[in-house]
Amino acid sequence: MSESSASTFDNDSAATASALADDRRQGPRQSGENANGLYSPKNPGRSTRMIGEVVVDLGFADRETVEEAVTAAGEQGRPTGLVLVERGILRHDQLARVVAERFGLDFIDLSVYDLDVGATNLVSAETAKRYQALPVGFTDDGAVLLAMANPTNVLTIDDISMMTGRRIRPAAASVEDLNLLLTRLVRIDESIEDIAEEDEDKDAEQNLSLDDADDGAPVIKLVHSIVAQAVQQGASDIHVNPEEGDTRVMFRVDGVLTPAATVKRKMAAAVVSRIKIMSDLDISERRVPQDGRFAMNVDGRRVAIRVVTLPLVNGEGVVMRILDAGVVVDDLESLGMQREEQERFTIAINRPNGAVLVTGPTGSGKSTTLYTALNALNDGERSILTIEDPVEQRIHGIKQMQIAPKAGVTFDVGLRSMLRADPDVIMVGEIRDRQTAHIAVEAALTGHLVLSTLHTRDAPSALGRLIDMGIEPFLVSSAVDCIVAQRLVRMLCPHCKRPQHLAESVLAEHGLAGVEVFEAVGCSRCSNSGYRGRVGIYEVMSVSEPIRALILERASVDSMVAVAEREGMRRLRGDGLQKVREGLTSIAEIERIASSML
Repeated sequence: MSESSASTFDNDSAATASALADDRRQGPRQSGENANGLYSPKNPGRSTRMIGEVVVDLGFADRETVEEAVTAAGEQGRPTGLVLVERGILRHDQLARVVAERFGLDFIDLSVYDLDVGATNLVSAETAKRYQALPVGFTDDGAVLLAMANPTNVLTIDDISMMTGRRIRPAAASVEDLNLLLTRLVRIDESIEDIAEEDEDKDAEQNLSLDDADDGAPVIKLVHSIVAQAVQQGASDIHVNPEEGDTRVMFRVDGVLTPAATVKRKMAAAVVSRIKIMSDLDISERRVPQDGRFAMNVDGRRVAIRVVTLPLVNGEGVVMRILDAGVVVDDLESLGMQREEQERFTIAINRPNGAVLVTGPTGSGKSTTLYTALNALNDGERSILTIEDPVEQRIHGIKQMQIAPKAGVTFDVGLRSMLRADPDVIMVGEIRDRQTAHIAVEAALTGHLVLSTLHTRDAPSALGRLIDMGIEPFLVSSAVDCIVAQRLVRMLCPHCKRPQHLAESVLAEHGLAGVEVFEAVGCSRCSNSGYRGRVGIYEVMSVSEPIRALILERASVDSMVAVAEREGMRRLRGDGLQKVREGLTSIAEIERIASSML
């Protein structure tokens, strides 16, 4: 919800209240509305209570918690509703219910309300997005039921009334539900079908011209639609997979691939060519893989896309990694580490020298952890340099370098140059080979703090990995101070999760005896997956003196694990089960990724 929208919720304008009360009284209520997701206020008419009081009266939070948030909102000069949502006290749908109750308006739950297509077609999707309001139905007397993120905005009500030529009955709706509904109204499949009809008698390749700058061209519209839909759904990757017939488009959402659309065979080559043109790649070369990147604006924010093309058996495939600069983890608390793990990690990154390594498979959030650490260190008093492939987030105040193998700038070459540039902190995107590992270890030993990533299954294995790369054990034991292993697990959708009834023996087997656990269900808000968003699970190992001694002895990883656990290290699985205890994820989700943690 925008700050401007939320700030209006705290507006006590008598004129606004009067106008809205008049609109609410227009027309009788439809029958069976409660069952259909439309709820009338408990106390019709505008209330004199403030938002905090309504929250307590509805039982969404206790008075003490709400009062703390209200005080914080006043001190920060921010709307109370926003602070309540940011602190996790209210969900967006609960805030909408509170606003509706305060102003004596209806609340509409868009996740269950049965939409009237005739109503939704009264305004365009662009208009609905601009006003954050959508007609969803009609009352018995012909008024339009308007779902609004900010139902106190009289100007929006008047504008849509003039557009539709009808009276408007406003209803408060969750901004999340409203945005999700607006996204789903414009389906990729519909765009593809429109394009197929438009090009029925044409060769799809002819629609694409190297000099074509017309954003209305069908293929350009399709590619933009695919990328926009992926960003709106929170996808991390887009896969364009050619098959014997049509080409399938799949999105990786919360770490899981899901079908998104099907591109007709005659359109597939044009789509791939368009992506290659946007990425400044050679469209005539289809026999070798190519790497590139481009950027585009989606919903007002700049999104960078990293592109890889693959010559496959059935044609040329494309994988696009979405690097959304609008998604940033600002502080260490937001990572999801337990207090003990966060303390170990914080101590390590605040040392003046030494190496801190983050390990895990591709897509496990390693870069996010490193960027968060850099943000914490970026106080203006230290010279921070990074060498990355590619630079995924640009941070003000940090000197960032991207490798360019064609120009001879590799990790080891760039790192060697950076050591002569008077750095305090160095971040190496990935330690891939012996040369890079050796330079990074030497930098950690000569007064620099080095942050980097490795691909290992757990934290202790990183020590053996460095030795396998040819780094002497005495160098490893002296240089490395802390290792973080991590994975990303899907979080249960807070709207539809439900308690899971398991036998006590099963709970005891997972160390969860006497704990209430939850399972995924599925609803419209989570696309029926039962999960929404991801959270990290972590294994943070401080390299203590006993562990350094084991490194020098070339002891087994199991020996190091035993010592680290005695010193308080929590394994990845243990942190995952702690997230289950907290109701954030399910046992099934921990089991899904258990194979990578063995």
